[in-house]
Amino acid sequence: MSRPFRPLPEVARGGEVAVIGLGRSGAAASRLLRAMQAEVYASDRGVGERMEETAATLRAAGVHVQLGSHDLARVAKCALVVVSPGVPPDAPPLAAARAAGVPIVSEVEIGLRGLGAAQYIAVTGTNGKTTVTAMLAHVLRTLGLDAEEAGNIGTPLCEIALRDVGPAWLALELSSFQLHDTPSLAPDVAVLTNLAPDHLDRYPSLEAYYADKDRLFRNARAESVRVVNGDDAEVLRRTAAVPGVARVFSLRRADADAGFDATRRELFLAGQRLMHRDELPLLGLHNVANALAAALAVWAAAAAARTSAGRAAIADGLRTFRAPAHRLEQLGERAGVLWVNDSKATNVGAARVAIEAMERPTVLLLGGRHKGEPYANLLPALRGRVTAVVAYGEAESLIADELGAHVPVERGGSSFSEVIARARALARPGDAILLAPACSSYDMFTNFEARGEAFRAEAQRP
Repeated sequence: MSRPFRPLPEVARGGEVAVIGLGRSGAAASRLLRAMQAEVYASDRGVGERMEETAATLRAAGVHVQLGSHDLARVAKCALVVVSPGVPPDAPPLAAARAAGVPIVSEVEIGLRGLGAAQYIAVTGTNGKTTVTAMLAHVLRTLGLDAEEAGNIGTPLCEIALRDVGPAWLALELSSFQLHDTPSLAPDVAVLTNLAPDHLDRYPSLEAYYADKDRLFRNARAESVRVVNGDDAEVLRRTAAVPGVARVFSLRRADADAGFDATRRELFLAGQRLMHRDELPLLGLHNVANALAAALAVWAAAAAARTSAGRAAIADGLRTFRAPAHRLEQLGERAGVLWVNDSKATNVGAARVAIEAMERPTVLLLGGRHKGEPYANLLPALRGRVTAVVAYGEAESLIADELGAHVPVERGGSSFSEVIARARALARPGDAILLAPACSSYDMFTNFEARGEAFRAEAQRP
């Protein structure tokens, strides 16, 4: 028997709920809202066979669906608007809702309202949040706890809330856009991995982007726990006045709650050795920081972790963790060349981290849709590591102009197969080919996953 859901307060006051965007998150939110006894109007500008299939399923559940356009007048009369993650903040239906004073919330907000008693650790940051979220869920499971990852990592929270029985623990990844519209967020532990410029194509300023990250702590109280990066001055500055207890992870600080002894190459947790660096099967020092963040968050959240057996389970969880797809994912060697897929490196900061993780001479694939950051910021990482850059896509000329005087740059154009062919020709046995684009994928692909899968297919070709 399905568990009952309480009606939303907005619905109790009368009126429809509009869901804008019918990807996986929007479809799940529409279904959950119907379970909450809401009248739902769901719309998407998209059309096509897959969208029609989604629409048919939702109509069968009693959702009023419109494809190809939005009824702005109808949206303006709704009691509540739910926005999917991919919908830009200046989209016409959201503008219509704001003009009419209609509250706008995220799919995550609806999921939280329907979730029940699950405990959750929420993770945000410019880079590393997906890896940390996946690590958290894996380590919690290694401790013997019923845990699952959700949110921006791939599984909408509303899908989990719709289950008859949900997990006891959730590791919840949150983007800045989701944080903006999730007012009831109050995690058991909040994790901020780092802050760096990103999404400057969608935010009016860097401060506006950082301010949305701050919303992770909007409901913090004296008993709240946060896990923060002790090596990131901006993170420390912005979280200094947040209520509650701060737990710090660091690659450099000896006083950190979770840290790294570079001389001994050992990770430590709460003042005791956790594991040797060589036991962590991930490229790059940044992944040591990710492991420290995950270990510390689990230690802070779960009493079972704060024992000798718990510490051993945390270490075992980190040892057995494998990188999520498209995040410094080692795809194997072909003709002595290592192929590394970091398609998720959609900003300059993430690309720099990926480049710094490389231990072989590297041919770097850089390009896509420009996001407003200077590529010259990659130069310190490129020197001594990257033998050639293959620039491609809409950002090709910008990349060539900014980097061409400092490192060999080949123009790959707008055919991804040609981009790969140029990289193959440049790489020598013992080298690596790294996809770390520093750009969004939307000039050539529907998303970063499609870009990464195209790269994987080329890597696996003889």
